[in-house]
Amino acid sequence: MLRITDYIKKSLKPDSSLNSKHKSGGSLLIWNITNSCNLECAHCYSSSEKINSGNDITPELVLSTVKSLKDAGIKAVILSGGEPLMSPHVFDIAGILKDAGFAVHLSTNGTMINGKNAGKIKSLFNYVGISIDGTEKTHDGFRKREGAFEASLKSIRLLLGGGINAGLRFSLTAYNYRELGFIFELARKEGLKKIYISNLVYAGRGGRLSDMDKNTHREVSLSIIKKAFDFIEANVPIDITTGNNEQDAVLLLEETKLLYPEAYENMYGKLLEWGGNQAGGRIVNIDYAGFVKPDPFFNYNAGNIKDRDFFDIIEGDELFSELRQTPRKLKGRCETCSYLEVCNGGSRARAYAVYGDYFQEDPSCFI
Repeated sequence: MLRITDYIKKSLKPDSSLNSKHKSGGSLLIWNITNSCNLECAHCYSSSEKINSGNDITPELVLSTVKSLKDAGIKAVILSGGEPLMSPHVFDIAGILKDAGFAVHLSTNGTMINGKNAGKIKSLFNYVGISIDGTEKTHDGFRKREGAFEASLKSIRLLLGGGINAGLRFSLTAYNYRELGFIFELARKEGLKKIYISNLVYAGRGGRLSDMDKNTHREVSLSIIKKAFDFIEANVPIDITTGNNEQDAVLLLEETKLLYPEAYENMYGKLLEWGGNQAGGRIVNIDYAGFVKPDPFFNYNAGNIKDRDFFDIIEGDELFSELRQTPRKLKGRCETCSYLEVCNGGSRARAYAVYGDYFQEDPSCFI
């Protein structure tokens, strides 16, 4: 994830610095605790199903994994799915993780939040990300359910009204990129403090969608970065973060040089410290069946926490080890790219989806 607003602010203040991060094994775990979902989103990387398989993550499994997560340097856990609120264990799992000292986040479509569970959500989660993919018509069409937009927006208002830290998640595709302006305005109107824009990865049902052409993708990514600068200059308190497209960092660097040349070196240093794509490094995934992956989009698993210790799995796996190399040993245009240290090659899952090789160039790279 590229915290664009955060990096701009820190680069404009040379005395601010990033905290050092644990490099081996990651500091963020994305845990898909169920593959059951009440929607059928066109971009779903996990190809979630409406029927619960009965194979969801249990509180007992989470409790038995806590020590190993700490050994691996995990600091925060995002509970995802499917739709995590479809899991009958979601609040028990969140409580175990919170009591163990992890920051616990909820990634949800927002349709199942109500007055009955909002209190639990407030007490257990540090942050809630709710997905909105455009206008009502676009969102409902994207998620194959009429009324989904209104339900998600109602949940956002309920959480914000209850003093719960909530933000908006937007999945960027060729289908809805023209609605970014609507998303920015919606966030501003509703008083949201954070927008997370996730780029399309060709996994699950998302593999059936068309991506933007590279010129369009570059223009859209640049517009997002410009919006972050505009918000800062206008004192609009909305943080913008992008995901699954670390090439955005190169555009951020170029735009910083254009607007604030005196901050360029500071920005460059902070982006080097950030390190670009961290799948298998500072980002790790456990899926709903207990399989460990470098990130949720990988068509690969290193082992299962039902059979082996989490820390042992990630430390003993060859692919994880290769992904943690700095710089990564990549092929194609990445091999000679002068920005490799900044983006770390972008999405390895997209590379595999197109070339069948996790170490080929990112096919969506517009640099």
